[in-house]
Amino acid sequence: MTALRILVADDHEIVRRGLCAILGSHAGWEVCGEAADGREAVEKTKQLRPDVVVLDIGMPSLNGLDATRQILRNNPQQRVLILTITNVEQVIEEVLKAGARGFVLKSDAAQDLTMAVEALQQDRTFFNSRAGEMVLNGFLGGGGQVSKKKAILPRLTAREREVVQLLAEGKSTKEVAVILDLSVKTAETHRSNIMRKLGLHCLSELVLYAVRNRIVQIAEPIPEAQGAVQSEMVPSIGTQCDSAGELNPGFLPA
Repeated sequence: MTALRILVADDHEIVRRGLCAILGSHAGWEVCGEAADGREAVEKTKQLRPDVVVLDIGMPSLNGLDATRQILRNNPQQRVLILTITNVEQVIEEVLKAGARGFVLKSDAAQDLTMAVEALQQDRTFFNSRAGEMVLNGFLGGGGQVSKKKAILPRLTAREREVVQLLAEGKSTKEVAVILDLSVKTAETHRSNIMRKLGLHCLSELVLYAVRNRIVQIAEPIPEAQGAVQSEMVPSIGTQCDSAGELNPGFLPA
């Protein structure tokens, strides 16, 4: 019997090792690759063609939701499982919209991760009870309360969301251009268009927008014993702009 091949993506090495240990100990499964950010996860999924991709939602460079969207554009049949520290409705809605087939809280990973991957292996979905209630209430069919809400990012393209995340993480326009393989002028145009579309005046406001719309993640206070499993990227955020419209040093991501 051919082993189930799994790609694991998480920006924290200790968490990634723990996930790989859990998955690799299951009979008939193998971890075929690892990724430290969403962009690397997209590329390795193309190269390795795993059966299941396990993605942390709060990764740098490209978050898990946008990585999921890109992976599914490349292969609509790819099975994706999202890991996150939060169970709020907004996150569940975005996971469902992105097309992931499963959703597991990091706090429950020790008990739920294996069951979730088993479900995806059998071409089923795996969601916790809260996400299941949203589906039953009509989210997927367009009849539930959640489906009537305005989209979180209705005016930004996929490329613009990538630019927002990179800028919110403290990357310069030149660094954004290099990472996305764009000219500096094109990257500057994207930045200007984004600020205009969103009615923002400086990058500190852009950071706040990115956090509020979960393009970047902020860690919630968690028990010390669970810190290694539940930690996420944590930007430090301010609300003031300098005269040039740039982030002041106190506002750069940690």
